Amino acid sequence: MQSESIRQVRDHLADVVDRADREDEPTVITRRGKEVAAVVPIEMLRHCKRLEEQEILALVEERMSSKAPGVPMEDVMAEVLTEDG
Repeated sequence: MQSESIRQVRDHLADVVDRADREDEPTVITRRGKEVAAVVPIEMLRHCKRLEEQEILALVEERMSSKAPGVPMEDVMAEVLTEDG
């Protein structure tokens, strides 16, 4: 995996995108030496999203099959809406 500063990427963004597209090679972008972002092939991103969704579904199924009392949906929604606002 290649790593480049934001300044380097800015100077040749098209090359970084082409590398991701052609070679399935992510580029980590740094700012002042700290990793802050990445340019990744779109299929890699989609694969990660699918894995994340599968993990969430497995957690939901596990919790739904549990006999332990759960948290009321109203409480969950109130918390979610409060976080977004």
